[in-house]
Amino acid sequence: MAPKVAIVYYSMYGHIKTLAEAEAKGIREAGGQVDLYQLPETLPTEVLEKMHAPAKDAAVPTLDDPQKLLEYDAFLFGIPTRYGNFPGQWKAFWDKTGGIWQTGGFWGKFAGLFVGSATMGGGQESTALAAMSTLTHHGLIFVPLGYKTTFALLGDLSEVRGGSPWGAGTFSGGDGSRQPSAKELELATEQGRSFWGHVSKHNFA
Repeated sequence: MAPKVAIVYYSMYGHIKTLAEAEAKGIREAGGQVDLYQLPETLPTEVLEKMHAPAKDAAVPTLDDPQKLLEYDAFLFGIPTRYGNFPGQWKAFWDKTGGIWQTGGFWGKFAGLFVGSATMGGGQESTALAAMSTLTHHGLIFVPLGYKTTFALLGDLSEVRGGSPWGAGTFSGGDGSRQPSAKELELATEQGRSFWGHVSKHNFA
């Protein structure tokens, strides 16, 4: 049976959402199916207004209950950095998964990730490294992007570009004005394609 894949992301200004859509495109181009979910917002409306954060896309379901993910075999997690680590919205989500952790509900499922930061020193790789602790506690099997199909992109120094062998990435700029570049979107699409190529080799009963 083909794996059920979910892309779960949090995006304040839309950068991670744009990467999530590119990841989904890659999965679908490779012949897979995927569902997108966004995490609940934890900041008050008045704070979001002061931060000039746009409204969330109502067409993407909000994942209020992590139990929903037990229906899936593999995940791609979209994580914006906050000081080189998870933002509070992601931490609040993982804090809801204690029962799943105790019963091993995610054990043996596959996971990859993609990230965003304001600057090149914003902690894209450290956020990926920090995520390994959470994935390991849940028994999730990490599937990195790697270099196999992305060497030319990851080795291209002709322009500023987010992403690494850990996963696709984008830079937003300190004011959030920079949008994902064509090469960043290409990297995300390739991650979706290669992620599906890996997980679809396995048999899911």
